[in-house]
Formats: sequence, C-alpha cells, structure tokens
Amino acid sequence: MKEAKLQSKIGLVDEIKEKIENAHSIVLVNYRGLTVEAVTELRKQLRENGVDYRVYKNTMMRRAFNDLSFEGLDEYLVGPSAIAFGMEDAVAPAKIISEFAKDNEAIEIKAGVVDGKVIDVAGIEALAKLPPREVLIAQVLGGLNSPIQGFANVLQGNLRGLATVMNAIKEKKEQEESA
Repeated sequence: MKEAKLQSKIGLVDEIKEKIENAHSIVLVNYRGLTVEAVTELRKQLRENGVDYRVYKNTMMRRAFNDLSFEGLDEYLVGPSAIAFGMEDAVAPAKIISEFAKDNEAIEIKAGVVDGKVIDVAGIEALAKLPPREVLIAQVLGGLNSPIQGFANVLQGNLRGLATVMNAIKEKKEQEESA
C-alpha cells in the first residue's frame, strides 16, 4: 500500500516537472475565497488561451521545483496554491490572472517563473502589461521593415535621379544633332 502511494506521488512530481519544463511562464496564485463560479470562469478563460491551471499540494510543487533547481519559490508555496502554466504564450497567464484579480479580490498572485527565473508580484504585473505576442511580433517586424523601406526609397530616388540625368543628356544630344 505504501509503495503504491509513493509511486503515485513520484508520478505526480514528474507530471509537475514536465509541465514546468514545457511552460513558457508560470504564475502561482492563492485562490482561497473564490467561489466555484469564479474558479470555473477563471479556468475557462485560461483554457481558451492555452494556459494549464492546476491545484497541487505545495509539497509536490516544492519537490518538483527543487528537483529542477529552482530557488526562491519555497516562501510562496504556503497556503492554498494553484499554478498556471503558460504553454503557448508567456504573457497569457499573467495577463488573464491580473485582469481576473481586478474583479475578484479573493485571488492573490504570489509569484511566477519566466525563462527559468523566479519573479515577484511586480514582475507578474509588468509581464501582464506587455502587449500580446502577435502585437510584439508586428512591432518588431515593423521596426525591421522601416530601415529596409528607407533603403528602397533611397535606391528609388537614385534611380529617378539617374533617369532624369539620362533624359537630360538625351535631350541635349537631340538638340545638338538638330542644330
């Protein structure tokens, strides 16, 4: 009986470790005081945005984080804890939970992990203020496109200038030949 229970716990820790390794970001929250309806709504919003939201025992999460050499999370793994794994978009868990917390004061953001680094509540709030991934990509591409567009305009201007000079030479030669 003890062996089966131990294997179950090991399997659970392995599951958590796999999710941690595959997530772009992680947000830890205290969900105490949320109604069933509020938790259901939060889970729905997170699921629609590719975020995996789970409630695990703190000891299981602590073991998984420690096995993966994360430091600084033990102080946040007290009391009721839920964990949101951003599997598709690093900003999504922070953005959704921060927005949800504005209307539901019962939920409390504890900490998070981005790119393997532990961040505090202020870091999560800063992450939540970032524009969506698609907007960031568009901004980067727009920034890359701008110099290229300027270069093309310069080349086009040089070609126009060359065409104007060639036309002037042609007209001058025609005038010389007709004179």
